[in-house]
Amino acid sequence: MRRDGFLKSLAALAAAGALPAPAQTALALKMMIPANPAGGWDATGRALGKAMQDAGAATSVSYDNKGGAAGAIGLAQFVNASKGDPNALMVMGAVMLGGLITGKPPVGLDKVTPLARLTSEYNVFVLPVDSPLKTMQDVVGQLRKDPGSVKWGGGSRGSTEHIAAAMIARAVGVDPAKINYVAFRGGGEATAAVLGGNVTVGGSGYSEFAEYIATGKMRAVGVTSDVRLKGVNVPTLKEQGIDVEIGNWRGVYGAPGITAAQRKALIDALSRTVKHKSWQDAMDRNGWTPAWLAGDEFAHFVDAQFASLRATMAKSGMI
Repeated sequence: MRRDGFLKSLAALAAAGALPAPAQTALALKMMIPANPAGGWDATGRALGKAMQDAGAATSVSYDNKGGAAGAIGLAQFVNASKGDPNALMVMGAVMLGGLITGKPPVGLDKVTPLARLTSEYNVFVLPVDSPLKTMQDVVGQLRKDPGSVKWGGGSRGSTEHIAAAMIARAVGVDPAKINYVAFRGGGEATAAVLGGNVTVGGSGYSEFAEYIATGKMRAVGVTSDVRLKGVNVPTLKEQGIDVEIGNWRGVYGAPGITAAQRKALIDALSRTVKHKSWQDAMDRNGWTPAWLAGDEFAHFVDAQFASLRATMAKSGMI
């Protein structure tokens, strides 16, 4: 076989994942982040891309932010542009499931390839620092008095903070359909709204608000965890008499139509990455909890989460 023919054959085998691990080259990845910059998905995608390069699992990573509709717009673009591409990844999570349930877009997660769950995180609710309300009990009091006067700000409709706000209303005897929820396309917009006093209450993953809470620019009044977060002196909703607990998680999908060998190669690359110091440092820096779950187990988890979220949202009057 001529040398150029041999090299083409070698490249084809590597792309299909058919070569032994030492012979496979690192990937030139394309990362779809279906949200605007400065939010949780953006932080996850960019931290993952850097860690994959640091771990030798990727030679380069390019990023494409496409926000809107709880990730459904980015998902549709990913499906249409990445068919059969073994170098394409998309960050996603619980927020996307909520958006798919409420928005019912034509393109769903059944069109893409589940790879792995990476992290879990709980939401925190915060008040603007100069708000006349000081505690979650103050928020509840105002909510009971005039539900529409409490402007909840957070991610897209169907996000975990949106669901949590509806659950809070229901738990304190307020019709969830009456909550005034303002959806933003990314964490950066939600943060700006809280800092500018344009919403009554802001909700997001704790890591997105952490620096503003630490510097006193936001007042944290409750987290959606069962027990207080490690190293975080913020009361849970439950310990304040509000029976609400809901978690967030983030994962990665591959392109439609990739082969089983290509899927395995991507999962192996992700598995190697999450063990690397670069990813561990990002986890610590952002306060993320490791939640590795890969392949078919991850696919089954997503199916179960979809059913569970749908039931929760129906119970809370959101659908």
